[in-house]
Amino acid sequence: MAQSLCKLYVHVIFHIKTNSPIILTEDLGRMHAYIGQLTNQIGCKIIKVGGVEDHIHILLTLSRTDNIAHVVEELKRNSSRWIKSLGKHYRMFSWQNGYGAFSVSQSVVNKTVEYISLQHEHHMKHSFKKEYISLLNLYNVEYDEKYLFND
Repeated sequence: MAQSLCKLYVHVIFHIKTNSPIILTEDLGRMHAYIGQLTNQIGCKIIKVGGVEDHIHILLTLSRTDNIAHVVEELKRNSSRWIKSLGKHYRMFSWQNGYGAFSVSQSVVNKTVEYISLQHEHHMKHSFKKEYISLLNLYNVEYDEKYLFND
């Protein structure tokens, strides 16, 4: 019997809706851990989860039988439902509709892990918008800026 072998690293980013409450500092670690757990349950392998109060970065290896759209849909749906259970602050919590997903070469996995780990420091200097557009440009993703940050 033939065996399907693959290892695809993907860096996923998604942001909260404009009118959503932020993720409180004291809940960030729990949110990252929960998303990591969900990622593994879906059949992908989590490498690193990080981010700040308004967006999440995830480095994962994609399951050989799933697609990124389904994985992100499951992560957003389940993490949104979970965080609402933490209290009234999150009653109106919601992720934006879109997401970014970028392939990562094995040779830069460690660099990507470090980048995700240093999100707090990174966003003391750079806005999410600047970061996201920089990644889109780095990966030569065509986009229309008027649609990028819509809920």
